[in-house]
Amino acid sequence: MEELKEHLKKFIDIDPIELEEILSYFNMKSVAKKENILEEGQVCKYHFFVLKGVLRKFFVNEKGVEQTTEFAIENWWMTDNMAFEHKLVTSFYIQAVEKSDVVYISQENQEKLLAAFPVMERYFRFVYQRAYAAAQMRVKYLFSLSKEEFYHDMRRKYPQFVQRVPQYLIASYLGFTPEYLSEIRKKINF
Repeated sequence: MEELKEHLKKFIDIDPIELEEILSYFNMKSVAKKENILEEGQVCKYHFFVLKGVLRKFFVNEKGVEQTTEFAIENWWMTDNMAFEHKLVTSFYIQAVEKSDVVYISQENQEKLLAAFPVMERYFRFVYQRAYAAAQMRVKYLFSLSKEEFYHDMRRKYPQFVQRVPQYLIASYLGFTPEYLSEIRKKINF
C-alpha cells in the first residue's frame, strides 16, 4: 500500500501513526486481465484505487455494444459514484484491462474513515474534484472536437493510455469504431 500512502501525502499532512490507522480501512485485491470487479445489476459497494494496472468502466448499450466511459491507471480512483454514494444497483461494469492490483474501500468503511479522520474529507474532496473536472472535459471534447482531434488530444495528454490500452478500447472510449481509429492511425504514420 506504499503507493496509496504516497498519494495521500500529496494531498494531506498526516501523522505516520494516523496514516497506518487510515490504511486499516482499506483492503487489497489482485485482479486478472478482463476480470470484472463490478457488474451491471450489482449494488456498488466499493471505491477502487489502482496500485498497478489499468481499469476501465463501461456499460453495454441497447445494441449490445460495450461503451467505455472511463479509464484508471496507477494512483487513480474508480467507482460508479452515484451508486457507491447511495448504495444503488449499478448500470456499469468495472473491468481490469491488464492484470491489476487495487486497494478498495467499502462505502461503510469510507464513512467510518471520514468520521474518525476528518482530514480524509479533504483528500476525497480533491479526488472527487479531479474526477468531476475530467468528466467535464470529456463532455466538452465530445461536443467541440472532431473524432480525429479527440484522439490526437488523448495521445498528447495521455500517451500511457495509447501505449497500454488496446486500440478497440480506446475507440470505445472515444465513441467510434476500431476501424475508424485504424484509419486515423494510418494517417499519422504517413
